[in-house]
Amino acid sequence: MSGIEQPVLQPLYRVNKFAVPPDARDEFLDLVAKTFAVVRGQDGYVRDWILEQNSGPGVFNFVTMIEFASEEVAPRVAAALARLDGELRLDREAMMGRLNIRTDFGSYKRLDSLLA
Repeated sequence: MSGIEQPVLQPLYRVNKFAVPPDARDEFLDLVAKTFAVVRGQDGYVRDWILEQNSGPGVFNFVTMIEFASEEVAPRVAAALARLDGELRLDREAMMGRLNIRTDFGSYKRLDSLLA
């Protein structure tokens, strides 16, 4: 043993919420499929969920959640998605505006202090 402690890497969770009008659903899901195909190929990708609301009064009818091995993965994934957007000639913000999709994005870490 070297005696040098390695930092404990904590998973990073990316949670994206979308309020998608019914007439934008197909185009939105097509982009989600392309996005997740890139994300799933990245080193440090762990798993994902794509959820569609089926009941309740919530505003957001789609939620995507991606688990990464650590926050160090995020810049590589962002760069890979920027390359995808360049290949598709896509401005995601403009697309969301055109389709009248409202969004809420964030990265999260598990709060282990409450899991005892």
